[in-house]
Amino acid sequence: MANKLNAGDSRTRSSVSIFIVAGLCCFFYLLGAWQRSGFGKGDSIALEVTKNGAACNVIPNLNFETHHGGGAGMIEDSDSNVKEIKPCKPRYADYTPCQDQNRAMKFPRENMNYRERHCPPQEEKLHCLIPAPNGYVTPFRWPKSRDYVPYANAPYKSLTVEKAIQNWIQYEGSVFRFPGGGTQFPQGADKYIDQLASVIPIENGTVRTALDTGCGVASWGAYLWRRKVITMSFAPRDSHEAQVQFALERGVPAVIGVLGTIKMPYPSRAFDMAHCSRCLIPWGANDGMYMKEVDRVLRPGGYWVLSGPPINWKTNYKAWQRSKEDLEEEQRKIEEIAKLLCWEKKSEKAEIAIWQKRIDADSCRAEQENSGATFCKASDPDDVWYKKMEECITPSDVKGDEASGESIKPFPERVYAIPQRIASGSVRGVSAESYQEDSKKWKKHVNAYKRINKILDSGRYRNIMDMNAGLGGFAAALESPKLWVMNVVPTIAEKNTLGVIYERGLIGIYHDWCEGFSTYPRTYDLIHANGLFSLYKDKCDFEDILLEMDRILRPEGAVIIRDAVDVLNKVQKIVRGIRWDFKLTDHEDGPLVPEKILIAVKKYWVAGENNSTSTE
Repeated sequence: MANKLNAGDSRTRSSVSIFIVAGLCCFFYLLGAWQRSGFGKGDSIALEVTKNGAACNVIPNLNFETHHGGGAGMIEDSDSNVKEIKPCKPRYADYTPCQDQNRAMKFPRENMNYRERHCPPQEEKLHCLIPAPNGYVTPFRWPKSRDYVPYANAPYKSLTVEKAIQNWIQYEGSVFRFPGGGTQFPQGADKYIDQLASVIPIENGTVRTALDTGCGVASWGAYLWRRKVITMSFAPRDSHEAQVQFALERGVPAVIGVLGTIKMPYPSRAFDMAHCSRCLIPWGANDGMYMKEVDRVLRPGGYWVLSGPPINWKTNYKAWQRSKEDLEEEQRKIEEIAKLLCWEKKSEKAEIAIWQKRIDADSCRAEQENSGATFCKASDPDDVWYKKMEECITPSDVKGDEASGESIKPFPERVYAIPQRIASGSVRGVSAESYQEDSKKWKKHVNAYKRINKILDSGRYRNIMDMNAGLGGFAAALESPKLWVMNVVPTIAEKNTLGVIYERGLIGIYHDWCEGFSTYPRTYDLIHANGLFSLYKDKCDFEDILLEMDRILRPEGAVIIRDAVDVLNKVQKIVRGIRWDFKLTDHEDGPLVPEKILIAVKKYWVAGENNSTSTE
């Protein structure tokens, strides 16, 4: 009887074992089928990356700290076929490809055309690494950087002579000092801003984004920062040598730019305030074309500040060395155009005049039609890349709260509030729910970055760029008084989201990454690129994009590239020939996710040093 029971028990165990083995076989068969279907391809791709020598792990040996010299860690490279990209000659240390002075002189001077973007054709592009000047050091941290810039980083003294009595900049030994003065505020930007704040609600968060046209060394924007106003400053690359370079060395947002013949690379209704302090822009010329362009980018309820000529011309015409008649006619034109644009004059005191763009767009439109105003016919007021500026008024086609600007929350609440462009359905394919999901996703991504680079938000990185900004989630997740982010929306992006970014109280610009960016070399501490190379996969050469990233990145600056692993495999082959230390790491959700992250640190090297990419 016992033997029969044992035999039965044995058969039962055998049946269970067979069942378990069969079940496991089915499980692994289904898992293999799932991976082959593409949904689980990250595992096989990750295996392929490992075979190719990429280290998909948390970064163990990249050093993100600054040392003012030397490399930051070695990457073993067994690939003998790496294309080593050589340094450019020292004369290219401050090369700006699309604002090259020699090329500029070939274009007409009318309406500042020659100071606009004129990029080299493919055959004339530099295919070398832009060197830092001898003695280059990491800029001071904010807020010290606002007042001091190392002389070696931008060794140009001309402004210390030209603007000596205006307190723009002073040379003191090994540094430049910026006292905070300007042509219209030699006593300092703070006192000047106090005057503006007596009319404009600068302190309560309703004015967050500002535009400074003809910014000089950007002291206005520098001193607005502590009042929680972020300013997009621009000035041309002209006889005022390196003014935008100084601004960025100080840690102030700025680009090379000019009001000329093409539209500004910003969306409509972007800025809460626009400013011109003796910026030498002929506002009354061309039927007020430049004022109409400012009107396009100024939101309803926004302010325009004009200080300097021709304001208060009766008192100052002799000092300005201009005739009364000329100045009086200039101001008459400005007043006439402002009225046509429905800007209400709020104040004129001494040499400062302030207008406010009317909130009621409907009543304004009726007045403009009655006055015979010409309206722009373009269907999309945000389609501006290389589009000619026109002598017409951009109509406000938005209604209700979006038109009035009343729905825009004060800063910092507006960073995560639903932007009105999304609430109204103006951004195709983006709902309030998907916007909130995007914000949530970027908080998660940024937390993962902070685990890799523990000094990400320590103040080590002041000037940050997001090359494919989307809805601005990366910048929002990083938002801090220690840093700012230049949110770039590529002109070929599927969705035009730059207006959303401004409604969040952030700043940005349109750009095509097949061309050079409108900035000097070594102006960003950290560059982030999410899906950028997938976006440009069949549009332009990856090497050109990476060389441009290297040009605008400071020595010992950091790079974060998030993209599909097959794309990153192509990217890293080029990166191996650039003077970057780098590692590839898995997505924060694990190796099964086909999206990976390439983290890099640019090595410190200067003009004239050993041309080898090795730190040996």
